Amino acid sequence: MSALKCIFQKLGFPTRTRLRSWRCFSTSLISFSSQPSADAFISITESNLGRVLSSCVREGNFRIGSCLHAYITKSPPLFDSGNPFKNGNAHVIYNSLLHMYCKSGELYDAVKVFDDMPLRDTVSWNSLISGFFRVGNLETGFRYFKTLLGCTSYQFDHASLTSVLSACGGIESLETLKMIHALAILNGYEKEITVGNALTTCYFKCKSLESGMRVFDEMVERNVVTWTAAISGLAQNEFYGGSLKLFVEMHHHLSWVSPNCLTYLSALTACSGLRALKEGAQVHCVVCKLGMQSDLCIESALMDMYSKCGCVEDAWKIFDSAKTLDEVSITVILAGFAQNGYEEEAIRMFVKMVKGGARIDPNMISAVLGVDTSQALGTQIHSMVIKKGFASNIYISNGLLNMYSKCGELEESIKLFNLMPQKNQVSWNSMIAAFARHGDGLKALQLYEKMKRESVEPTDVTFLSLLHACSHVGLLHKGMEFLEMMEKMHGMRPRMEHYACVVDMLGRAGFLKEAKEYIEVLQVKPGVLVWQALLGACSIYGDIDVGKFAADELARVDPDSPVPFISMANIYSCRGRWKERARTIKKMKEKGVVKEIGVSWIEIEKKIHSFVVADQMHPQGEDVNAVLSMLFGHMRDEGLARDINFVSLF
Repeated sequence: MSALKCIFQKLGFPTRTRLRSWRCFSTSLISFSSQPSADAFISITESNLGRVLSSCVREGNFRIGSCLHAYITKSPPLFDSGNPFKNGNAHVIYNSLLHMYCKSGELYDAVKVFDDMPLRDTVSWNSLISGFFRVGNLETGFRYFKTLLGCTSYQFDHASLTSVLSACGGIESLETLKMIHALAILNGYEKEITVGNALTTCYFKCKSLESGMRVFDEMVERNVVTWTAAISGLAQNEFYGGSLKLFVEMHHHLSWVSPNCLTYLSALTACSGLRALKEGAQVHCVVCKLGMQSDLCIESALMDMYSKCGCVEDAWKIFDSAKTLDEVSITVILAGFAQNGYEEEAIRMFVKMVKGGARIDPNMISAVLGVDTSQALGTQIHSMVIKKGFASNIYISNGLLNMYSKCGELEESIKLFNLMPQKNQVSWNSMIAAFARHGDGLKALQLYEKMKRESVEPTDVTFLSLLHACSHVGLLHKGMEFLEMMEKMHGMRPRMEHYACVVDMLGRAGFLKEAKEYIEVLQVKPGVLVWQALLGACSIYGDIDVGKFAADELARVDPDSPVPFISMANIYSCRGRWKERARTIKKMKEKGVVKEIGVSWIEIEKKIHSFVVADQMHPQGEDVNAVLSMLFGHMRDEGLARDINFVSLF
């Protein structure tokens, strides 16, 4: 009896009643085939039967609930069709039974209970409608809601509307959402706080931010759910500034509404998107004061915020001090390492987890694939993906495609792309970028045409790859067409990377003066990437005048960069102007600008060989230099002596 006693303890009955109820109840279950006597269930009365069913739902004891259903079938509650006001207990019992089946996902049984109910009310309809929406059967849920609207005996209420609104999520639901909103206004439910909260949430899910904020602004009464819905909705739609502004307004001006854990999560998401370290650190202080810092979701959001702001050490401190870790925490720290140049740490941590037998999920693999891994490790990860059955995961497939492309294995990237069961915009962009990266611009353009035939909308990254491809192939006019198309046809504003690509495209084609003029008429202030592109083109053609102009501008916007000095030194070397070259190097040293030592590496037979300028440490250094000397000799014989002058030893 101890196990049975434990069950009733979980149901929360008083001790004496609990044991007496269980004795009667268990006796009836053992001999259920016989007709129970009137005293068999003396402790389970109509007044507490609804409570027992509700406890079954709360505790997830649906098996006991099914047994109670059998008892109700054999001993139905008293029902007076002539006086509905005397049927309160019957209402509660049947609605509790219906709610139990809906909550457990047994919709077939729920419909049978609903159809056989001697009486229904709005609660009955709401339970069934929300049950179908909960399991994703939207068509049936809406059909029952439509039937409820046409009933003369029953009237929908605010709970009916919130149940229907829970099914509206996504742009395709926007028209349905507007109709439900109109229905709420016509029936006077728009002022109900639960309906207003649901409408605000749904409009943000449907990407209709203006409508979401209008509902929020028009709400007479707001609670923490209202504010959180608006703050999180703006953050999830990448309106991070508006989200953080709203959070500050809530936190500083509304003493009667206190933010909850979800509110702080949304605020941290906004801080991550804005790279707002100061505001993120302030939120961190507040959650520490409130004792929320140990919440798993808060910890992950804090790590993500610090990682996005470049403070990997702070992110690691949170990770290291966490009492409990989950897959999200590990994925966040792996992505943080990868995004901030700590590739080796990310790989080391991932390998350690695999060797330690930790549970690896698709998100972790996707995060580590964002690191520039060696081909050997990438191939091993690919094998793991196949063994674990993650090959159909689109994010992992995109990561593998990029990995093979960066490792020079274009054919493997093509094979992966063709075998992908489904492709998203990132898949197409990655493959276009792979062709552009390997200098096969024509195939990149052909793939873009195929992308259009497949009705896949291009993104700004698509056009960036296309401009890169046009630059390599020398299709200047086509590249300018893409830039114009991006703005006029797709309404996308070019980023600094796009302008830098155009400058690179003009420069590679030899139009250095035109590239300079293009920069001068830009409506945005040219950044580092743009001046680097122009200076790089000048290095190719040895143009001292335009190169000097680009170098001066680059030094002005990025005074700590060695690129202007190194590039001009190479240009002077190319032209044989050694005095100017010496002055440039001297000026760089006087300014205290240090050139970071460049490292080249190559993987041979699963072993990585690294080299720096004038390398004396590699065991095969002499052999390598001998081969280089031989190659330089062949280049001179082919008339490429001018290009050899670009090799500098600093």
